[in-house]
Amino acid sequence: MGEILRYDHVDVSYNGVCMVHDISFAVQSGEILGIVGESGSGKSTLLRAAMGLLGQDGMVTRGDIWYGGKSLPDLSFEEMRRISGSEIGMVFQSAGSSFCAIRTVGAQLFEMMQAHGMNDRKLFEEQARELFARFGFQDPRRILDSYPFQLSGGMQQRVGVVAAMLLCPKILLADEPTSALDVTVQKQVIEEMLLVREMFGTAILLVTHNMGVLRAMADKLLVMRDGRMVEYGEAGKVLEHPQAPYTKQLLAAVPRIRR
Repeated sequence: MGEILRYDHVDVSYNGVCMVHDISFAVQSGEILGIVGESGSGKSTLLRAAMGLLGQDGMVTRGDIWYGGKSLPDLSFEEMRRISGSEIGMVFQSAGSSFCAIRTVGAQLFEMMQAHGMNDRKLFEEQARELFARFGFQDPRRILDSYPFQLSGGMQQRVGVVAAMLLCPKILLADEPTSALDVTVQKQVIEEMLLVREMFGTAILLVTHNMGVLRAMADKLLVMRDGRMVEYGEAGKVLEHPQAPYTKQLLAAVPRIRR
């Protein structure tokens, strides 16, 4: 297993105020690393920093985020555009909001493929239908011909996961991909993401506040609070034998069903 992504003493600031402090960790090929913490702990900021999506007010003010020997914060817009999607994929909390409402799903996915050099519409459709079928979609043709509003929220999220894999990225950044879904669809999305690793060997950096999702998916676990690392290690050890008081509080807060 080789290293895919590494955060090296990263600080992230907004309007000159440091919000994420001294974060260091690495993601290996085929590994799923979960990042957990309460709202406002800086989880999503870490993913957005890697993709250059911090907006005009945010920036990495210390440290580096390394991918393929390159410092992602130092890349130009065009350099970042080339590797976004093709090498580093992303699934947002609400995939539906990233689609244009007045264009079909297929048209938007083909436009994405064109941006990375594919101009054969027929070949794209064949590859897209095959990939959707491999992920268990019963009618890929209908999905591609649909407008986003014709799909349920859960279906939009599932489509977002598969769409992110059209270019076979080496790592997938997933920002709360199951938080807006009911339990049944959460299970489907989790199964799809595990299938991503099984079929493509893709590493996944997963942000969530759902301990059940982490138990089902994560190999390693990073716990954050107030923009700082609280605990980091093998997921099983952190979940079963937490060392930090805050991690113990998080686990104690998970609802349990009693007979």
